[in-house]
Amino acid sequence: MNLAFFTKDRTSMPLSGDGGFFMARTDLEKEGITLLGNQGTKYPQDYNPGILETFVNKHPDHDYFVKFNCPEFTSLCPITGQPDFATIYISYVPDVRMVESKSLKLYLFSFRNHGDFHEDCVNKIMNDLIALMDPKYIEVWGKFTPRGGISIDPYCNYGKKGTKWEEVAWDRLTHHDMYPEKVDNR
Repeated sequence: MNLAFFTKDRTSMPLSGDGGFFMARTDLEKEGITLLGNQGTKYPQDYNPGILETFVNKHPDHDYFVKFNCPEFTSLCPITGQPDFATIYISYVPDVRMVESKSLKLYLFSFRNHGDFHEDCVNKIMNDLIALMDPKYIEVWGKFTPRGGISIDPYCNYGKKGTKWEEVAWDRLTHHDMYPEKVDNR
């Protein structure tokens, strides 16, 4: 079956096949991506950084941010076992490899039964992503909902040593919350 879509001028463009408009990556560039498009996805029940997958950054000569927002992050308090809820923000400047989003979603889901403090969760996420893809720069910010009348918003970042990104990391760390948002939903 040949699939197609129509452009603004109603010209038919193929979605697949040799030289098709939609296939912008070669099979080699898609190698190692096993979760995206997989209908039999199993959600991990325990913390699992091994589920993370990467793909090649086709623009390593450009510096640009990629940002993920995970508004349904859940982990457990390591002392009480009570659930903690947060929005996790991950921003990074890729180098050679990039994290595949479905694997990231499953990885973040794997914290659901993981007992760790908020600060540990965001640092663990950052360290796992550094080990996975060696980005030029990365930051992870957790905005946890209150429990016991207090909310905690840990922030961590990293810039590749010996590069301009190391300086950017220090600057963003020291200025990351100079103008905090109005919090009216938690």
